[in-house]
Amino acid sequence: MKKDLQNQLITNLVYLTQTDTTIGFISQSPQRLTQIKQRPPHKHYIMALPSLERLNSFTRVPQRHKNRVRRSQKTSFIFPNMHSYRVIKNSPHTHLLSRLGWAYTTSANLSGREYDGVFATQKADILVGFPQTKSSGASSIFKLGVKGIKRVR
Repeated sequence: MKKDLQNQLITNLVYLTQTDTTIGFISQSPQRLTQIKQRPPHKHYIMALPSLERLNSFTRVPQRHKNRVRRSQKTSFIFPNMHSYRVIKNSPHTHLLSRLGWAYTTSANLSGREYDGVFATQKADILVGFPQTKSSGASSIFKLGVKGIKRVR
């Protein structure tokens, strides 16, 4: 019982950290992220994963896109199941994701607004490290189909 309560608390936490692309919020609770960002609830978040093995536990990578997904950096993919995933490699952010297993990720700002450090630190439950750079650019997003690929961002 105590372990279940502890896991529930961890999954509801919102972390503020330097991600592989920007200063961002990560959490296993999309409801908390939606509430903080004041974002429409129907919009999905990108699921950040620490490895390809973890990605394979959530979805199947279409055969023709396996090399692209494996070699990608700072790239998110929308899979045929309509969920978005990004495998994060070689980043301090990877260590946190490895401990959590996976997390939804988003920029640390109100939806449609610029980054505000005061807002971000007030809304996060836990600050991880000392986020320093605002952005190295948003991740590219590609929609993978069984037969093709389409650039979304």
